[in-house]
Amino acid sequence: MRLIAVHLPERIVTDIQELVEKGLYPNRSEAIRIAIRDLLKRELWEQNMGKNERMSEVVG
Repeated sequence: MRLIAVHLPERIVTDIQELVEKGLYPNRSEAIRIAIRDLLKRELWEQNMGKNERMSEVVG
């Protein structure tokens, strides 16, 4: 796993910490990893799957 540094507004850090304190995530790093994964899934991976499905319809 790679380490990256990100500057976040204090409000976002506070909100992420609140989610951790509520027990929804084990720590802030995991909450951020999950948020990024969900963003990529929505913006890239599902789009690409949709393209692949359309291509298979055209080819198949």
